[in-house]
Amino acid sequence: MKFSFPALLSTLLIGFLPLLTQAEPALEHTLSNGMKVIVKEDHRAPTVAHMIWYRIGSTDEVNGTTGVAHALEHMMFKGTKTLKPGEFSARVAALGGRENAFTSKDYTAYFQQIEKSRLEKVMALEADRMASLVFDKEEFAKEIRVVMEERRWRTEDQPIPLLYEALNAAAFSAHPYHHPVVGWMSDLQNMTVEDAKVWHDRWYAPNNAIMVVSGDVNARAVFALAEKHFGRIQAKKLPRTKPQEEPPQKGLRRIVVKAPAENPYVALAFKAPTLRDVEKDVDPYALEVLSAVLDGYDNARLNAKLVRTDRVANSAGASYSNVARGPVLFVLDGVPAQGTTTDQLEKLLRAEVERVAKEGVSEEELKRVKAQLVAGQVYKRDSIFGQAMEIGMMEASGLSHRDIDRTIDKLKTVTAQQVQDVARRYFSDDTLTVATLVPLPLSEKKAPPPSGLRH
Repeated sequence: MKFSFPALLSTLLIGFLPLLTQAEPALEHTLSNGMKVIVKEDHRAPTVAHMIWYRIGSTDEVNGTTGVAHALEHMMFKGTKTLKPGEFSARVAALGGRENAFTSKDYTAYFQQIEKSRLEKVMALEADRMASLVFDKEEFAKEIRVVMEERRWRTEDQPIPLLYEALNAAAFSAHPYHHPVVGWMSDLQNMTVEDAKVWHDRWYAPNNAIMVVSGDVNARAVFALAEKHFGRIQAKKLPRTKPQEEPPQKGLRRIVVKAPAENPYVALAFKAPTLRDVEKDVDPYALEVLSAVLDGYDNARLNAKLVRTDRVANSAGASYSNVARGPVLFVLDGVPAQGTTTDQLEKLLRAEVERVAKEGVSEEELKRVKAQLVAGQVYKRDSIFGQAMEIGMMEASGLSHRDIDRTIDKLKTVTAQQVQDVARRYFSDDTLTVATLVPLPLSEKKAPPPSGLRH
């Protein structure tokens, strides 16, 4: 009997995956002040990832102060009642660790990776800046200039990020995902240190935070350390947040962005469902498999047909993530090859989805794609930091870390019919926003990014 290599690989992966998912579960404890602590023991190396996730991001901002969540993230490194500006990072470095932070639409997180015996020291540092951050007007004035420069360097001077900023602003008319995480420049220019302090005082509380620790630790010992350093911080009465629903889209939206760039580019964003009920939802898993059918591995459909065979695109892709606090998009994108227009590539990208809608996928292709997809989900947790990241993202997005393995089980059960069904139902003009990049002549070589950017 002969096997093709892809078929053999799929068979081996499917058989091996149950072994990969049989790991010790994470343990959870909630402090008396409402702070959730989740510990994932992994004793392969004497290192630890320590993360503090705040359930607050740019989606919680209002007009006039967009970007304040990210601006505060910068201020968290600018001193406390016991630490001078920059001393937090200096102490972590002296301990042999590395640290950083990131802000997203849904959450803000701070992390350190450290040798296991130094865990308590970085935990004490995080507790200190949760409770006693200092808001110095001069330090804020310097840091907001860094944030504005970060916006210029990472968005305004970069054609693809600039296009996606415009795409989100067009796709979401009412939901705050309309706003960029870094904020609009006019809001940054008018932001004050009081804006950052109000944000911190309102949202940075133990009962709005999740501690995630993964690595060579004992969970009970971590819970005791968390109680020692964070348990003394009082809970706050958190503001009541109101639902911010995106109204149904009633027709195709189209935008054009002109910017200096080497090539034209097109992105098609379709409104798609977010994972809300891990057990009952079906379509989010089927859409994830569809995304993998189109662009989940090197020889997936978009790359195989549009780039390699027909040579009408220099690149073509699909992306979809179903974990978020708000609405999500299924995106098709590509760079047309010479002789192909963005309008033509747009039609060709949609044609590949329509082909799935009409013809479906074979059981062999489905098996191969699911094996690749599930293996990718499992392998990304191979690192200690990756495990902490996935736990934190699930929890901060409103799901449970206990459902991580269950989402993999659900992906395995997706049928060819379910993939075909979602390809038929979610890709109409009524849910679509198209963004096209029209390249302008490249300007002189841009200056390197400024120092002081944190991530």
